[in-house]
Amino acid sequence: MTFADASGALSRLWSQPLWRSLVPLVVVLALGCVFHQEGAFFAWATHRDMLREISVHGILACGMTVVIVAGGIDLSVGSLLALAAVALALLLMPLGWGAAAAVAIVLALGAAAGAANGVLVARLSIQPFVVTLAMMVFARGLAKHLADGRKVTTYVEGPAGGRSVPMPELFEAIDTRVLGGNVAVVTIVFIVCAALTWVLLRQLRIGRYLYAIGGNPAAARHSGVPVARCLVIAYAYMGLLAAVAGICQAAQETHGDPETGAGYELDAIAMVVLGGTSLMGGRGGVGLTLVGALTLGFVQKILSLNAFSTGFRGGGFGAPFVGTAVTAPGHERRRAQSQQQPHERVLT
Repeated sequence: MTFADASGALSRLWSQPLWRSLVPLVVVLALGCVFHQEGAFFAWATHRDMLREISVHGILACGMTVVIVAGGIDLSVGSLLALAAVALALLLMPLGWGAAAAVAIVLALGAAAGAANGVLVARLSIQPFVVTLAMMVFARGLAKHLADGRKVTTYVEGPAGGRSVPMPELFEAIDTRVLGGNVAVVTIVFIVCAALTWVLLRQLRIGRYLYAIGGNPAAARHSGVPVARCLVIAYAYMGLLAAVAGICQAAQETHGDPETGAGYELDAIAMVVLGGTSLMGGRGGVGLTLVGALTLGFVQKILSLNAFSTGFRGGGFGAPFVGTAVTAPGHERRRAQSQQQPHERVLT
């Protein structure tokens, strides 16, 4: 094999999103083996805790993958998570609802908020950035209003004074470990959400429609794809998973915090993009998102083990993300430029 042949083979390999996303993960794992903090990195407990820590973000990233594949974006997921956490805590503790009814209401609330985003984007042709930014502010404000600006805890105030209610069994069931204490329940929820997302994108007709919409919405519409309906479903699915993440967050924190989830939308987008899913839409998948989630999770865990400051961890979180964008293959950059040029001509 000549040098040109080897170079061409490497170039073709690098153009594949899976291989390109695996390189940062391998580099991070190699750094973990070097800076293992007296063997702590090799302990299963370290990896178990890392998986638990990224699970809520990963659930959001699964839904974000669907939206980004369809050519959209959702900035409201962190606020929807907080709204779901507050709503669940209110239903379970002050109001004393059963777990099944409370979860059903919260999931419906999340899906409805996501569907509202989808309707505004698809039916009224408003930019996803604008729509979801407005929903982000609205959902956060509603969460604070419902919680009266405070955390919803087991301490309940009433006309005759305050009283404590038992911790909901649902919280204890989610915030526990199974399989001999080796896997957190929230990690299993994350895996189930990833599997459902894979089925949606790869096994169902709507998944093919979403890829077509993300690749070229005009061509998809002319081909008979129900673009508006598919976009509404994609955003509703994102809202549903945001509610699932909110339920898990409330269980882990043992209360409903209206301030929780701030910035989680950026973490979810970073996981999706670092995995290799194109922000332009039409390419990627949840398998790549899992790789991105593991990469960022291990970065944070390695920095934590080596006692780096919170600010430095933020920089470590962003470094793989920027590196992936810089090393993106040329055809991805050309595609982005070609989609920006029409807008530039309109502005000039």
